[in-house]
Amino acid sequence: MDNRQAIGSWISGPRAAAEDMGVEFGYRGQQLGLPEEGPGSIARPGRRFAALFIDWALCTLVAYGLLSQGRAESTSNWALAVFVVLSVLTVGTVGFTPGKRLLGLRVVAEGGGRLPLLRVVLRTVLLAVVIPAVIWDRDGRGLHDRLARAVQVRI
Repeated sequence: MDNRQAIGSWISGPRAAAEDMGVEFGYRGQQLGLPEEGPGSIARPGRRFAALFIDWALCTLVAYGLLSQGRAESTSNWALAVFVVLSVLTVGTVGFTPGKRLLGLRVVAEGGGRLPLLRVVLRTVLLAVVIPAVIWDRDGRGLHDRLARAVQVRI
């Protein structure tokens, strides 16, 4: 008996194999009650990575210019500290970092509305650890967003 189709290809992955067998997953964000397209829909990974890159570049610039006294070896440590402070302050107050705002993204609570400060701190600490950010669920949310019960949506 040949079960290769049930297992899935190492290229397409188990989701593609399940879809080929008729399993319906729906669109990203459907389980959360979010629209499929447009404002309020789940932010795509490319935009989220680009926003993170912009924020990290800004934090590195601030760290190099103001905190590390021109020493390149300590810049990344200071940049991480600046990133944590920036993220907690901006996401906790207005719901987005400068990079997210430039790319039209916002962090909201699962049910909608602002994310409470304690959950913003939890999300930011988990994001700084990096590991939870590279583990995604079916909706494309990182583990840091899932544990903080947050969603990154398009504005």
